[in-house]
Amino acid sequence: MKSLMLALYRIRGIMYYAVAAVLIGNVLIGDWFATGLARSIRLTLVYVALALFVVCILLIVFGKKILPQSAPREVMSPVAGRWMALNSPATDIPSHGVRMYGQAYAIDLVHEPAADTRPEFGEAFMRTNAEYPAFGQPVHAMVSGTVVKVSDWRRDHRARSNPLSIVYMMIEGALREVGGPGNIVGNHVVIRTDDGVFAAVAHLKRGSAQVSIGDVVAAGQVIGSCGNSGNSSEPHVHAQLMDRASFWTGQGIPFTFANVELEPLASASEVESAVEDDSAETTDSGAAVAKPANSDNTTPLILKLRASVPQNEQFMISGA
Repeated sequence: MKSLMLALYRIRGIMYYAVAAVLIGNVLIGDWFATGLARSIRLTLVYVALALFVVCILLIVFGKKILPQSAPREVMSPVAGRWMALNSPATDIPSHGVRMYGQAYAIDLVHEPAADTRPEFGEAFMRTNAEYPAFGQPVHAMVSGTVVKVSDWRRDHRARSNPLSIVYMMIEGALREVGGPGNIVGNHVVIRTDDGVFAAVAHLKRGSAQVSIGDVVAAGQVIGSCGNSGNSSEPHVHAQLMDRASFWTGQGIPFTFANVELEPLASASEVESAVEDDSAETTDSGAAVAKPANSDNTTPLILKLRASVPQNEQFMISGA
């Protein structure tokens, strides 16, 4: 029974799309099939769709409780330099609000090489990608393995840079959903490790992929460039691990980044409190930096420094 539930949970997205197609089709063209055998078939499809809709809701609510648990896997960072983590599993799981498309533990990374170098949100309706330091930055393989998916034909749209444009993006995102996960993740590369874990980086720049399906790559190798394709508000790198190659059926796997120095966004009082409870140490500039958690002086990125750390975390990637 559990195996059946897990199998259904994996394909809940496909079932949801099928349900939506039947119900929307019934509303739009149901009158064309209003008599005789056609009506009977139409009503049967509608009843089946409603039943599947209930199943989908139950799977969303209860399915996560039967998902297999795995220990975090250490991988190389897909970027190098000073980046900010948004939508991080350090804040919430699932990090993007849903477990669809294997993104339960996904993280979004935006580049800010120095303070105030990234355009401030809330001014222009939309901005050009060139205004963002992340755009065009190298993206590295998180793991060693074989490339199983490559897509880099989708365009890089303008950044959505104020609240009204975010509303526009949400409406746009709903329409993108109709086309499946490829239109959500945009340009991407997926790499399979020897033990069957799949590492994906998404929202890459159009035409930037430096690998092809079947290529064997090493962790840290440049495989593309940061872009703003798919359902994205600004140029950034979306990174995740999955247990399948398909965004449709893959489930997220937790992970940590090697060689990461955390630079939390914290107030002076929070830094002082953290130092007092020995959870952090201060730098010459007064910023709080997490103490190394591992014997090789690296600190996992996807860890809260303490419960009071704000939702976003800045950090230095010392190697990729």
